[in-house]
Amino acid sequence: MTKRPEEGVFAEERKRMIVEIVNTNVKTTVADLCRRFSVSPATIRNDLRDMEEAGLLKRTHGGAISNARANFEPNAYQKEVERIHQKRAIAQIAAAYVNEGDTIALDTGTTAFEFAKLLVDYQSLTVVTNDLQIAAFLERSSYANIIMAGGAVRRNFHCTAGQKAIDTLLDLNVDRTFLAANGVSISRGVTTPNIETAYVKERLVKLADEVVLLADSTKIDKVSFVKYADISDIDVIITDDEADSDYVETLRGMGIVVELCTQQQNTTNDNKNLKNKSI
Repeated sequence: MTKRPEEGVFAEERKRMIVEIVNTNVKTTVADLCRRFSVSPATIRNDLRDMEEAGLLKRTHGGAISNARANFEPNAYQKEVERIHQKRAIAQIAAAYVNEGDTIALDTGTTAFEFAKLLVDYQSLTVVTNDLQIAAFLERSSYANIIMAGGAVRRNFHCTAGQKAIDTLLDLNVDRTFLAANGVSISRGVTTPNIETAYVKERLVKLADEVVLLADSTKIDKVSFVKYADISDIDVIITDDEADSDYVETLRGMGIVVELCTQQQNTTNDNKNLKNKSI
């Protein structure tokens, strides 16, 4: 019998996939997850318990439901385990928008961090960011000049926010800003759950000659709590090919460049990396 792709995956990968299933379908059952992953009900229940303790979902009798709400914002750990392959593929396309000698602004978030990992070989790059993890990584692993937006640190989100962070950014200008979002809507704009974070994102938009939005397909045609930009403020949207095709064409009709990545692009790149490591 031919195995399904989900079978035989490691525990952490299985948990990532369970989170995606719950967030996509709103709910799922233990029985369905057992069939998908060919593991026992006890294993699935243990997975669900661990993920509920991490705040990734809410357990119900016989299954689990999504805990996503308009003002719900996954913390840094939660974001790390969601749609990681799509985020890496989006980052690959975003890297083509960076030129040697550029000054760029980089938003906080896991997609932005995957993007930052691709900046290590640039010899002359200046990066403005409010993300502590990105700044620390680039300081350790790249040649980039780093400007950190100071301010109050959002605990569990490894970024700065508030007026102090905004003050750091007031007199700066960059070639390109790379943004993250929790919701992207034609009618209601680009949105995020936290007001203080929204103010920083709004300022990052104003710094740039060009604004590139990194958002996987689960964010497209969705709305979160606070708007920080109109859709017309965005020049480029990079998402994955699961985004609704009609919605994508409407965005393109508004003059926005929409780039679609595939998970296969990321898998191919991962395989190349593994091959290079083995040499």
